[in-house]
Amino acid sequence: MFAHTDRASGGRRRLRSRMEIPTPDYTHVSDYKDVYEPAEDTFLLLDALEKEKSFLESVRPTITVEVGSGSGVVSAFVSKILGNSALYFCTDRNHRAALCSNETFKVNKANVNVVVTDLVSGLLPKLKNSVDLLIFNPPYVVTPSDEIKGSGITASWAGGMHGREVMDKFFQLVPTLLSDKGVLYLVVIKENKPDEIKALFSNMGFLCDVVMTRRSGPEFLMILKFTRKSTNNRTDNSGSLCLSSGKNSS
Repeated sequence: MFAHTDRASGGRRRLRSRMEIPTPDYTHVSDYKDVYEPAEDTFLLLDALEKEKSFLESVRPTITVEVGSGSGVVSAFVSKILGNSALYFCTDRNHRAALCSNETFKVNKANVNVVVTDLVSGLLPKLKNSVDLLIFNPPYVVTPSDEIKGSGITASWAGGMHGREVMDKFFQLVPTLLSDKGVLYLVVIKENKPDEIKALFSNMGFLCDVVMTRRSGPEFLMILKFTRKSTNNRTDNSGSLCLSSGKNSS
């Protein structure tokens, strides 16, 4: 996948599975020229988070962080799941996206702190090993490396080689961010080499699960969940992520 995919195009489905928690209202957003519009990857992430509702409630997050909030829909949704029990942060390096997120939070009565920063630079070291819930729907599209330096809407989907250049930068920060009980939810596609990502996190002391998958046009989307091995008693014997079954959502 070396051309743009559904994430970079206008032909997106805007449907969720039949879940109980409604999608946050984002009808106030009328111009997506510089802000990533909620699309199939967004809605798969919402479905996965709702599927994980019982687990998240058991974790009892006190601090949550979404990296790259875009429209703000995901953080607003998480606040519906967890209510007032957590302190919410989201980041985006795009000033227009930050403004859009703020408006979404106002419309949906979600109390989320928006930080304009690259990835999580503006949150460290203050939140070191304090984040209980970390969410990232990264720029995952395979593109030439120079495209990741772009601004505006391009920054929301251009991932460079293997769609991994922004992700790999972020991965190095995860052990520093997450608390002992912390969990990371990550959106990837097959071209991002998810089995390689799993091995990388295993070497950093994390277990990996596939929460949900979905095909959208040429993309095979996956929601990966990472937790520390030290707080998880099970043995990771799930094998290849790309061959995981029973978790597909169409």
